Amino acid sequence: MERPSLYVVATPIGNLADITLRALEVLKRVDVIAAEDTRTTGHLLRHYGINASLIALHQHNERRAAQKILQLLAHGKSVALVSDAGTPAISDPGAVVIGIVRAAGHPVVPLPGASAAACALSASGSTAPHFLFYGFLPQAAAARRRELAALQALPYLLVFYEAPHRVMASIGDMAAAFGAGRTITIARELTKLFETIHQCRLGEAAAWLVADANRSKGEFVLLVEGAPQADAADAGAAQHVLEILLRELPLKSAVRVAAEISAGKRNELYKLALELKKKTGTAG
Repeated sequence: MERPSLYVVATPIGNLADITLRALEVLKRVDVIAAEDTRTTGHLLRHYGINASLIALHQHNERRAAQKILQLLAHGKSVALVSDAGTPAISDPGAVVIGIVRAAGHPVVPLPGASAAACALSASGSTAPHFLFYGFLPQAAAARRRELAALQALPYLLVFYEAPHRVMASIGDMAAAFGAGRTITIARELTKLFETIHQCRLGEAAAWLVADANRSKGEFVLLVEGAPQADAADAGAAQHVLEILLRELPLKSAVRVAAEISAGKRNELYKLALELKKKTGTAG
């Protein structure tokens, strides 16, 4: 460690053996470890016999903690950044402090390692050439449904994280937005004792979860098949027609004509028209 640096260290998502030798070496040598939850990280450090100075860095104090880290770096100290599990700043705290440290001119050194998304993807058997990592959907039902509607026509494999108390609602909304026929891979408790990876149609997913109460427990990665290419192309063409019509016609008239031209569903086109109007800041 020739220069004081911020090390972004991936930690296990379950099995404590899934940590790299380099990560262990860095955690032993840094002056301070900034942890999302010092209790969780303390358990990992004790397991490997590492005595370290810990500070808390989570979503509620990230900007304040960033200033403390800047002070440490300025005084020649090196800092490791870890989240509770997996890679920091990927659906976890860290991105804000990393940006602040980089802007101040200090080195940021990434250490690759565990990621729940990559773990689920590797075991899914998906041959999709591209995927879109979304992370956590909004907690509010209306906002979640709007986000899913915006993703409906994308041809990419869609990767979501979800908490156990929302997984049933999210899967129900996915089936409504994407259709019951798309394939979903449900990966829960990855690398842990009760790891489960199940693949089925979206329309069957809720029943599979309900069949065993334990299946709704733990942290989830959900991988949903993307829209067929033809559907994506048709949706893109319908949106182009709608954009042109909205420049000349009232919203309802534009939707009606666009539906006739593109053979699209009027309800979906109406929702899209509202989004387009919102983006352009015009009234309906």
